[in-house]
Amino acid sequence: MKRKTGFFFDERCFWHSTGLHATTLPVGGWVQPPAGAGHAESPETKRRMKNLMDVSGLSCQLQLQSAELADEDDLRRIHPADYLQRFKQLSDNGGGMLGEEAPLGPGSYDIARLSAGLACAALESVLRGELDNAYALSRPPGHHCLPDRSMGFCFLANIAIAIERAKAKCALGKVAVIDWDVHHGNGTQHIYWQRDDVLTLSLHQDGCFPAGYAGEQDRGAGAGLGCNINIPLMAGAGDDSYLYAMRQIVIPALERFQPEVIIVACGYDANALDPLARMLLHSDSFRMMTALVQDAADRLCGGKLLMVHEGGYAESYVPFCGLAVMEQLSGIRTEVQDPLLAFIQQQQPREAFNRFQRDAIDQLARQFSL
Repeated sequence: MKRKTGFFFDERCFWHSTGLHATTLPVGGWVQPPAGAGHAESPETKRRMKNLMDVSGLSCQLQLQSAELADEDDLRRIHPADYLQRFKQLSDNGGGMLGEEAPLGPGSYDIARLSAGLACAALESVLRGELDNAYALSRPPGHHCLPDRSMGFCFLANIAIAIERAKAKCALGKVAVIDWDVHHGNGTQHIYWQRDDVLTLSLHQDGCFPAGYAGEQDRGAGAGLGCNINIPLMAGAGDDSYLYAMRQIVIPALERFQPEVIIVACGYDANALDPLARMLLHSDSFRMMTALVQDAADRLCGGKLLMVHEGGYAESYVPFCGLAVMEQLSGIRTEVQDPLLAFIQQQQPREAFNRFQRDAIDQLARQFSL
């Protein structure tokens, strides 16, 4: 079914600079300057995704939009003034390191505000019924950012900023946030830890980032107890494990919670080629996960669904995963064929691994349904 799908992006987001790094290591000492792209959080994964959408003919069938920068009131609903001041000052002075994993360049403060603004505008367009669903190509990403601390390439909590602005301006009630970035959505979890109006679910590689974290015992606190769900998956988990976890845990949790809108922290770094994780997803994995969430959104909240871009660092492969998500969101199939799909499908875990991971997922499902 063809849908009215919005795609929110802005070239300025690609101009956020992460400085001179080799993958994630600052150049210097024993770290040689790279010959290629440099830092893992490169604009090229996002730019190439948009380029593939353009040449496939999909872009011209979507509602393409930019957005205003998130304003200071929007930011301060999540972030304290002293943190924002430190971030802006560093940006105005040419950049540097705001945190251990958070390099930035000149102008990054306003670019981060634009990244958050894209998420805000996309969410509000869906809530107002102007779009059936939407995708925000936000960069820099946001799901690791704490209120007073940058982390994991993230400077502003894009999704949380969008949720709180929509609550203030659109009387938004219950929201579900599904994070399938391969790294734990620790920032979103922290922000909504004691809230019962936002359900946070994170599927992530066990122990990957933050280093050593799994989180299956972390359920929230106070009013938020039970409104936080973590699903750590073993390194090497592939298509079967993710789709099984979606069906056994994520979709039932959404049905119990009954959200007014579903937001996906849409990272692609669980793909088989990613340099910062060790999972085995392919483009059809992301297509199917999107279909499952889309079906849940149709049943639970009138189809109101927003994807916000997070991680994904394989320049050659993120575009095919992103295109698959956009095709599913819009109901428009292009002629593009994923040249690596069969190759990655042949590398999927053996049945013995899948049975072991399914048993672990079943144990979590019983724990979460209590």
